[in-house]
Amino acid sequence: MKALVRNAKKVRALAARDLDAVVGIDAALGGHSRRAYFERRLAAAQRDPERHLQFAVEEDGVLAGFVLGYALEGEFGRSEPELRMEALGVRAAAQGRGLGAALAEAFEGGAAKRGLREIRTTALWHEHELLRFLDRAGYRLAGNYVLDRAIGVTDGRDFYPEARDAADIAVLSEADLEGIARIDRRLTGRDRRAYLFHGLRETFSDSAVRISLAAKTDGGVSGFLMARMDYGDFGRVEPVAVIDTMGIDPMRVREGIGRALLSQLFVNLSALGVERVETMVAPGQLALLGFFDHAGFGPAERLAFLKRL
Repeated sequence: MKALVRNAKKVRALAARDLDAVVGIDAALGGHSRRAYFERRLAAAQRDPERHLQFAVEEDGVLAGFVLGYALEGEFGRSEPELRMEALGVRAAAQGRGLGAALAEAFEGGAAKRGLREIRTTALWHEHELLRFLDRAGYRLAGNYVLDRAIGVTDGRDFYPEARDAADIAVLSEADLEGIARIDRRLTGRDRRAYLFHGLRETFSDSAVRISLAAKTDGGVSGFLMARMDYGDFGRVEPVAVIDTMGIDPMRVREGIGRALLSQLFVNLSALGVERVETMVAPGQLALLGFFDHAGFGPAERLAFLKRL
């Protein structure tokens, strides 16, 4: 008689000691090491555990999978907090045994405990295994538009250089927070100072390169662009700049400030050798879609997914 042995699995919080195992699993799945990315994300979770949700799954005492996420509130006007799933992986030899489902269950349970009612993620249209997993886990296509644009070597010089005369553009600093909060309040009717503060802190602590910008007119903040360098989210290998949110003082519309911010961003990204910039726009934001369309953005190869809890 053959004995049937059921592999024991255990889901727990991801810890700093798991770094090597996580990097190894991810590299085996993707063909590239993203060690620096995972180092930053684990360190960010240590600094701000309330905004991060990270789990590991063990099989017979050995780490066999992981999931990383963090809470969002406010990107391009979202009013309700939600959870973003940014990385997921299960060791190839351990797939098909319910480990991914166990991670998803823990991830959703952790989100619910924190009052987060939606989980969002993205995936390339040709990542068939991941797409099948998301389908089985109950994710559906979100209405958001994922847009991107290539950054050529001449974009910094050629994309509306005259627009930069509309305002003084500089790297965003903590001193700009009050002005940014004022603009955001005029745009949304809500005080999102906490979200903006967290976004600034995350940007400053999680990246050696600061690319967020502030526009100033007559000595005051007249616009802002919050962006980050993305070195690994959702399986990316090459660095990508991601625009999280952007705001122009309603009293300064049609002065070219938004175009000035993008023009300076392209200058900076071109100098850094970054070849692509990405953003996401919610359905119904036609003016914002038009703005990015005029700036050369188009549909990305990524699909946006949503699961409501």
